[in-house]
Amino acid sequence: MLAETLVALAAAGGTAVVQAAGTDAWEGLRARLARWFGRGNAESESRELERLDRSAADLLAVEGGEAAQVRARQEAGWQARIETLLESLADSERERAAEDLRALLEEAGRKSGAGEGVHGNTFQGNTAFQAGDQNKQDNRFGPLT
Repeated sequence: MLAETLVALAAAGGTAVVQAAGTDAWEGLRARLARWFGRGNAESESRELERLDRSAADLLAVEGGEAAQVRARQEAGWQARIETLLESLADSERERAAEDLRALLEEAGRKSGAGEGVHGNTFQGNTAFQAGDQNKQDNRFGPLT
């Protein structure tokens, strides 16, 4: 079972995918997240790019009331994928992967600016969770944007 901070990080990753789809932030997040999942394996990275593309297509294809359900499903799905990868790693690898994911999400948040894209640290859907105040330096969950 993952530590609470890693579950929150995985939730932030799921939210980032959903928030970035269809925005200027998408290509950068998509490429970096696929590399993160691939862990140096080009074939795995390619499969993740395809999964990310399918997710973006699904998110962009829905409208109205169905959109919230698709967003929640996609967030939960990506959170679960991230958690599964983190759980599969040895402790030292898990720590490094978590640091890499935090950096990836921070960069995505910076690149999105105040407009569309990935920002904030509130997760919506089946796994509602708020991890601290972004303006505090002592946020025990680290930067999750």
